[in-house]
Amino acid sequence: MTAPSTGISAPLAQDAPPSPPPSMRLRELVFGAACAAAVRAAARLGVADALGDTPMSARDLAAAVKTEPGPLRRLLRALSCYGVFAERADGTFVHTEMSRLLREDDPNSLRYISLWCTEPWTWDAWPKLDEAVRTGRNVVEDLYGKEFFVYLNEDAPESADVFNRAMTTSSEQSARDVAALLDLSGASSVADIGGGQGHVVASLLDKYPAMRGFLLDLPRVVENAVPRLRTGGDLAGRVRIVPGDVRESVPVEADVYVIKNILEWDDESTARLLRNVVEAGGPGARVVVIENLVDDTPSMRFSTAMDLLLLLNVGGAKHTTDSMTGRLKAAGLAVGDIRPVNPYLHAFDCIVPV
Repeated sequence: MTAPSTGISAPLAQDAPPSPPPSMRLRELVFGAACAAAVRAAARLGVADALGDTPMSARDLAAAVKTEPGPLRRLLRALSCYGVFAERADGTFVHTEMSRLLREDDPNSLRYISLWCTEPWTWDAWPKLDEAVRTGRNVVEDLYGKEFFVYLNEDAPESADVFNRAMTTSSEQSARDVAALLDLSGASSVADIGGGQGHVVASLLDKYPAMRGFLLDLPRVVENAVPRLRTGGDLAGRVRIVPGDVRESVPVEADVYVIKNILEWDDESTARLLRNVVEAGGPGARVVVIENLVDDTPSMRFSTAMDLLLLLNVGGAKHTTDSMTGRLKAAGLAVGDIRPVNPYLHAFDCIVPV
């Protein structure tokens, strides 16, 4: 049956602008540092926070963030080329879906992630990528004479704070997706291994009111666990916080172990952690490993870039499906379903064989 005519013609589809030739695409790529620096500058200046729902001129925005109008307009124009902010015909600027993610109050904010990926140490390390590829070693120890996280905590406290805020933001956002994905209805206890501040275990305890939880991570990390898990919090009576290095031991017996985004170290450390979990859980324990992948994922550009950054700072690596599966099987785990958690995380559902 044909729908009746409304008398209104549909707008003609406009041809998509032609793709730039390879020579221009390569030029754009090698100027990628300018784009990253522009995002960082906008985040540090608080431009997205100053711009509300009403269009603003560069002059008014400059007054709000205490910059010169001319250079700020140039910054905004450069970012608009990538869809971060948009310039209207009258010369004012408005938000886009991406620029709103630079606001600190956005529920899906990527402000601190953007800052973390462009911290000063990254500008020292990226030019040495050829050296890291040639040797397979991180370059940070040669640059600063210390392991990466020792350097951060001792010599770059501002970067350490940005890292902690970025990881908190990322954990809060992905914890909701993890809890929505996992069916733990047959389990009575869950252990969050290397779980940071405990966002994942908190989300799972919310979903399963009868479940008990454990949070394991380094002492300096778990002392900042989310208030809900600490004394006086509404989940404190159902969770035990265990300080320690999960690469050394996992002193917790649980029905389910969740390991999220920490199997990025060297192969020996990864193998040791997995062995510790298998020994702690024993036959029949369920182990859910959640990681970024560098294959078969919509986030290939992001995950492969993070893979190279891990090579630079800690000598680590992101995994392919096959490499992750191989490590899990080598640790004695039987790998079951492999499912996407969201566009940039995958879950490997495993069992310790009986």
